[in-house]
Amino acid sequence: MIIDKPEYYDEIKSFITSFHKLSEDNLKALFQIANFKLVKSNIKLDDLGDIPNKIYVLNKGVLRSYVILESGKEVTETIFVPTIIFASYTALISQTKSDSIYETLTDCELYEIDYYKYKKMYETNTEILTFHAKFLEYLLSKSSYKHVELLTMNAKQRYLMLRSQIPNIDNLIPQYQIAAYLSITPVQLSRIRGKL
Repeated sequence: MIIDKPEYYDEIKSFITSFHKLSEDNLKALFQIANFKLVKSNIKLDDLGDIPNKIYVLNKGVLRSYVILESGKEVTETIFVPTIIFASYTALISQTKSDSIYETLTDCELYEIDYYKYKKMYETNTEILTFHAKFLEYLLSKSSYKHVELLTMNAKQRYLMLRSQIPNIDNLIPQYQIAAYLSITPVQLSRIRGKL
């Protein structure tokens, strides 16, 4: 496959090699199994109950993953901004139905990778396997950090942390989406922003 968006190559290469250095041949091999996509806002990439088979690399735009409680309330788990690799990992690895929804919040540009082709690569290529292991370690530590953050930080601290990670978050997505991610109400978020 031709790299449809060569301007993203260096960004993705930099992100991937921050976990483990890959040869140029292995980087190109990863791009060979990736398809570039333009996705409009409010599109579900993986829906509730889907058995996922794709990994995504986000180059432009904002996405979220969320769950729906029995009450019908949506709870945002994660907000994704470039450059990031994401998937419904638990469901993907175990090949079970996803309990999360992955939805674009803005128009997005991303690469979509077939999980089975990627799995075949890391099962036969030690360099890609090492990258895979390092990336999984990163996901585990990130998940643990978010859990600690939720338990130890108040709403204002969580909001300021989010703004430090995504400086223009207030202009990217609606206030209610930010509030849902912070596990507070839009009214609480409005008060926090008013005091700042």
